[in-house]
Amino acid sequence: MSKKVQILDTTLRDGSYSVNFSFTSSDTSIICSKLEKSGIKLIEVGHGLGFNASNSGYGKSTQSDEEYMIAAKESLSKSMYGMFCIPGIAKLSDLELAKKHGMGFIRVGTDVTKVHQSEKFIKKAKNLGFFVASNFMKSYVMPPDKFASIVKQSEEFGTDMVYIVDSAGGMFSSDLLEYYNSIRNVSEIPLGFHGHDNLGMAISNSLYAADLGMEYIDSSLQGIGRSSGNACTEVLVMALKKKGFKIDVDFHSLFEAGQECVYPLINNSNKLPLDIVSGYADFHSSYMHHIMKYSSKFKVDPLLLIIEYSKINKIDIDEKKLEQIAKKLKRKQDIYTAKYRFNRYVGREQDN
Repeated sequence: MSKKVQILDTTLRDGSYSVNFSFTSSDTSIICSKLEKSGIKLIEVGHGLGFNASNSGYGKSTQSDEEYMIAAKESLSKSMYGMFCIPGIAKLSDLELAKKHGMGFIRVGTDVTKVHQSEKFIKKAKNLGFFVASNFMKSYVMPPDKFASIVKQSEEFGTDMVYIVDSAGGMFSSDLLEYYNSIRNVSEIPLGFHGHDNLGMAISNSLYAADLGMEYIDSSLQGIGRSSGNACTEVLVMALKKKGFKIDVDFHSLFEAGQECVYPLINNSNKLPLDIVSGYADFHSSYMHHIMKYSSKFKVDPLLLIIEYSKINKIDIDEKKLEQIAKKLKRKQDIYTAKYRFNRYVGREQDN
């Protein structure tokens, strides 16, 4: 029998970072329609940081959350759409609005160290009848055995599934195996994988996750997404088909969607040094503006600053500690930080 896996396309959500949150209702409607036509059953829309992000100082999206909901709902008849929900940014009332507009799934995202913050959102979403996924952002900072314990915690909250999230794009298949085995020692809850491509591992890790038995894999058309982007939906579909997975997707329609709707938006297809080093160091790109600030102030190499800071903290930014590290690095009088293209990093989702 062919193996099965569900693809969740996040072009309109994670991909929004790459276009400075500028997808319109029309874009949402058209891309949703094309993804549904191709056979993609799960489609994520909205601001990159999810509910209420536009109103919370994390970058203003072109449309409101409700306008994205309406556009998705009106354009879909078979596929299910959903949005991201980060406690501390999202409000519980956002879930009620989502229910009003026929949303099918909610993905509650927390740093892997802050899963306790998801409890009230998971319980509220389940009471409203949503399919709920718990996305453990920056999964790699938690040892596999401890990770497994918080999977159990999330399961007790009522979540339907849990995502391993390679936020910095620096994980390997061996890492996924450790996390998977640790989880399966304590739980049979469905699992998913969300990978970024900083070290070029998004596709291979996604395929390995599917081989392990993870039921849900994230991807985006043309791989568009934050930092180095995600696994490319078109490539992932064909690779899974070649490996014998049952993927009911029409690749002609899928290729058309990618070429017509997303390819024209891509202004960078090469790997940038900041992305690659972020993958190496497990550094989350939402903090890149801090690196720009202190590498410029003290005239130090931003790549080395990322590496040295990540040796002590991979979960968030302590500006005082970052400044101390920058002061100790060797100065380069002729450093020209503009060449690193810091302007690409618009997401500041972890800032308070």
